[in-house]
Amino acid sequence: MNIADIKKINLEYGDKPDKLVNTESLFGIKSPFSVPGFSKKNDYVPAIDKTYKFDKNTTLAILAGFAQNRRVIIQGFHGTGKSTHIEQVAARLNWPCVRINLDSHVSRIDLVGKDSIVLKDGKQITEFQDGILPWSYQNPVALVFDEYDVGRPDVMFVIQRILESEGRLTLLDQSRVINPHPFFRLFATTNTIGLGDTTGLYHGTQQINQGQLDRWNIITSLNYLEAAQEVDIVLSKVDKLKNKEGQKIIESMVSTANLTRTGFINGDISTVMSPRTVITWAENYLLFDDINYSFNLSFLNRCDELERPTINEYFQRAFGEDIKAET
Repeated sequence: MNIADIKKINLEYGDKPDKLVNTESLFGIKSPFSVPGFSKKNDYVPAIDKTYKFDKNTTLAILAGFAQNRRVIIQGFHGTGKSTHIEQVAARLNWPCVRINLDSHVSRIDLVGKDSIVLKDGKQITEFQDGILPWSYQNPVALVFDEYDVGRPDVMFVIQRILESEGRLTLLDQSRVINPHPFFRLFATTNTIGLGDTTGLYHGTQQINQGQLDRWNIITSLNYLEAAQEVDIVLSKVDKLKNKEGQKIIESMVSTANLTRTGFINGDISTVMSPRTVITWAENYLLFDDINYSFNLSFLNRCDELERPTINEYFQRAFGEDIKAET
């Protein structure tokens, strides 16, 4: 979503949840607390993925964020579906959700706002335009910061101002103080847990101020799915493999992926197969009708040359054959 377009959002249906949801029917999880939601949705409510599989502990943490206004961080390896998990919960609550990637291009003025030249009554005037943060802060919106441990220091200190659930946002540029909307919610995802990257796998990450990290109410971890669950997800995404032979192929693909994850955690390889990669591999297999070639295109060709013999061993263990060299 383009940050410059955020202020154009019109929340048409009102500014507070108007119903309680049944978490057992929506997520297959019984919540110990009541969870509110909206009866209607607008264009900023994420689309529902009917095949999405919810992790119990992560879902409960996210639901606590929505229901009890807890600030929630989800930590885990890439490809585990951290951001998607938040979006799919929001989708079922009909809660508007705005997702911002805190890469090096997101600056303080993107968050806070800046003076812009606008046309009024036929004349050009300078007017302050709110950024994503003041707008979100004043609306019933779930704001999700992706790659939270990559944020620039000036951006992180702006975010720190709103981490208190009743905290007020002071805009020094305008000598203005903003109170939070009662149903503004804040989430973040991160590959590391704020202590920096000790593995060398997530370049650009940095340590998070521990005073800021302490202001997050809930920190939860999302790991890769059980093999059977992942097989079900891949099959739900690739309908043409929903048969006995196709399921066997997907099971071997997931087995290969799990071996790369174990190797990644043990430090044997530096590239890991995410569930997203497995789905891509299955789609490429249907396209090329070649397990080996589609594996090369989907994963092997982005791996370090020195690590390919190890990955070849993973493939051989899962499929019972060696990877053939491309000719």
